[in-house]
Amino acid sequence: MTAPFRSKPPVQNLFVVNHDPNRLDDVYINMLGTNGDRLLTEEVKWLAVTHKSFDHGRRGFNERLAFLGRRIYNLQISLALIHKPSSNPPPPPDSYGRVPFQHLALEGLENLTEESKSLTTETKNQARKRLAQLAERYGFGNVIRWKPKRASNLYSSGYEMVYAQAILAVVGAIALQRGGEVANKIVRERILDPLGLQS
Repeated sequence: MTAPFRSKPPVQNLFVVNHDPNRLDDVYINMLGTNGDRLLTEEVKWLAVTHKSFDHGRRGFNERLAFLGRRIYNLQISLALIHKPSSNPPPPPDSYGRVPFQHLALEGLENLTEESKSLTTETKNQARKRLAQLAERYGFGNVIRWKPKRASNLYSSGYEMVYAQAILAVVGAIALQRGGEVANKIVRERILDPLGLQS
């Protein structure tokens, strides 16, 4: 037996997804610079900004590209930490007159210890939040294809993870299409520099 009317109003979860390739090209130009829209093929450009929630993942999604992009991103963060001058004080003088071994190649290695990493880098949530803010600054919020759980509240739908995954997927796509050298340069100049971590 059914009720003659609904006890709750129907949930309106309308979220408009971009289908305009010109708007997508503008975002790639914002992120990658002049001719940034020509670095990737049309299919890969759309794939990099498609989350698996869009169309139930039938058209392909950016998870694997984001995995590769995250590895490149983490590598560049580690290299930036190694090249950063060490903030540790010099060791105290030894009572026996011994001098610790020092070399230029080992100078920034102390920055990679867990203790110093925790001081200079952030937790996963903080890093994801900063990447999402950077993606929003580049305009990814207007072109990412996804289906939020609640269109009225994107934060509770996990927009930070979706936006961060999209910006890392672009890096992974560039690595596959243009090579690692171009992808590393993009990460250094277009992601790490705006986040304040120069290598």
